[in-house]
Amino acid sequence: MSKLELLYTGSEILSENFWDQHSRDLDAWQESGRSFYKISGPAIQHWHANEFIALHQGEADADEFAAIVREVHPEHAIIERITDYRHDRHAVWGIVARNPEQNFALNLLMDPDIDFVTLLGHAGTGKTLLTLAAALDQVFEHKRYSEVIITRATVPVGEEIGFLPGTEEEKMQPWMGALEDNLEILARSSDEAGSWGRSATQDLLNKRIRVKSMSFMRGRTFLEKFVIIDEAQNLTSKEMKTLITRAGPGTKIVCLGNIAQIDTPYLTETTSGLTYVVDRFKDWAHSGHITLRRGERSRLADFANEAL
Repeated sequence: MSKLELLYTGSEILSENFWDQHSRDLDAWQESGRSFYKISGPAIQHWHANEFIALHQGEADADEFAAIVREVHPEHAIIERITDYRHDRHAVWGIVARNPEQNFALNLLMDPDIDFVTLLGHAGTGKTLLTLAAALDQVFEHKRYSEVIITRATVPVGEEIGFLPGTEEEKMQPWMGALEDNLEILARSSDEAGSWGRSATQDLLNKRIRVKSMSFMRGRTFLEKFVIIDEAQNLTSKEMKTLITRAGPGTKIVCLGNIAQIDTPYLTETTSGLTYVVDRFKDWAHSGHITLRRGERSRLADFANEAL
């Protein structure tokens, strides 16, 4: 087994006899409309804070048990049933989860008590779309954050294209194709309002979304921002530290990446800064991680990820 296969995934499928082994001292209660359980037994010894546990990973079975680990103690653990974002009534900016792992991701992204989230997954698993939907929902609907800040490592896949003119945001635009693609999807809800409605929606989104270069991050402090670090697999551990320590009060940072697509020559899957922070933050009560495995882009993209 490689070191990469040992990387923390953020979720665990429970054995079928889980309740037989862990229901003896079970305690359950409701608090502010949320369901909590106090569990004792052998399985809790290797659980981590904000790890997801599930009995089954069905398509959209409302009766399946899925929970998030809130506290881990030597003798017991406290878990909470999660919100099911696979149903329209819990849609986030018009987006619903298409599989259990996306559901887990949205629970982390929408939780105001979790300040740091890492999402790993190959192309097409929905990392950027889910994160943008959660960011816009919490900026416009819940007013938890004042704006969305997006940055990424500017590492080219092919040859350099040379000097880029313009302001900081204009220089970053060529690197933000994924952002533009996903904003088009999130702005589709305005289709019924016609071209004027779509234009107004796009202008509104652009006013609350800022694209920043990593080159000018040192010394800054972000207050009440939703910060997205895209292509984080191309960052070193020191660069990760520099970016994460920019967070001020009320700020949430989300790191997205695919460690199978590292473009920085001197980094590997096991030395990437993204791999580093997943391991270092897995026991912190205000962080969460999910590895997304199932592609939702297209059958072509899914086959290419497996075959190429």
